[in-house]
Amino acid sequence: MPLPVAPRLRLDYKPAKITLSQLTQEQGMLKMAIRKIEPGTTRLGWIGTGVMGSSMCGHLLAKGFGMTIYSRTKAKADPLLLKGARWADSPQAVAEQSDVVFSIVGFPRDVRETMFGAQGALAGSKAGNILVDMTTSDPSLAQEIAAAAKAQGVHSVDAPVSGGDVGAKEARLSIMIGGDKEVVDALSPCFEALGKTIIYQGPAGAGQHTKMTNQILIATNMIGVCEALLYAYRAGLNLETVMQSVTPGAAGSWSLANLGPRIIANNFDPGFFVEHFIKDMGIALDEANRMGLALPGLALAKQLYIALQAQGFGRHGTHALQLALASLSGVDWRQR
Repeated sequence: MPLPVAPRLRLDYKPAKITLSQLTQEQGMLKMAIRKIEPGTTRLGWIGTGVMGSSMCGHLLAKGFGMTIYSRTKAKADPLLLKGARWADSPQAVAEQSDVVFSIVGFPRDVRETMFGAQGALAGSKAGNILVDMTTSDPSLAQEIAAAAKAQGVHSVDAPVSGGDVGAKEARLSIMIGGDKEVVDALSPCFEALGKTIIYQGPAGAGQHTKMTNQILIATNMIGVCEALLYAYRAGLNLETVMQSVTPGAAGSWSLANLGPRIIANNFDPGFFVEHFIKDMGIALDEANRMGLALPGLALAKQLYIALQAQGFGRHGTHALQLALASLSGVDWRQR
């Protein structure tokens, strides 16, 4: 019986090269290797150049990142265009020209349109791209975006922020992050350009849940700040010296230290819009209801802010609550 012939070896065989763009299989889904993010090589995109977004995008430009931007109102993007950013006509066009796309828009419906619309960022994203939504939005929507992105081999991170317009301007934001840890770690050069407190909270949606916790804390604290200043005024005290006494003590808070002086000075320009805060409280109350929680303090705060909005102050800062609370006692705060 003849012996079996051994297969001939191909001496010209060359193994396939493994590159950063090679797809790997993980839990039945396609996952793209994460590229290193650094100025000069990583192309960034930015969607939303409002009160917060303009400053935040500017910090990344200053670090040397190439930037493509889109905003519903192009005039709001003009200062960034003058600094070297490039304009795109839609979120899709931003994504097509970017490796990492950041968004910070107004409401969950805006997030949904920005990501899932016919000209949304997902439509323009390629496998390996990263989407970072920094809007305060629904935790469930963050999870929905993450699932849809993963199906395309795209990474998604929810990273809402706290710190207001001052924190955005001074790059001192607190950033609360949900998503895959290795993706979040890769984004560190960007996050470090935007904030001082950068905390990974867990999987998709965890950043948004943490931001809801933040908003619940602010809601009732703002009532206390406004009522305390109203009391001090009616008692005939000097509000500036009162601030000197109470701000460093147990009653101190970020809102008191940063927004108290604005209230006293009748400066109600928005660091964060009343109408957006009402949206956030609504999200938190919906989530609390889903979890079977009663949050009466938050519910009261939302009603007070709705009353403030009804008085025409929806586009003022959250500290404009002082105007509504003062009016309940017949005090014209601005004319005091």
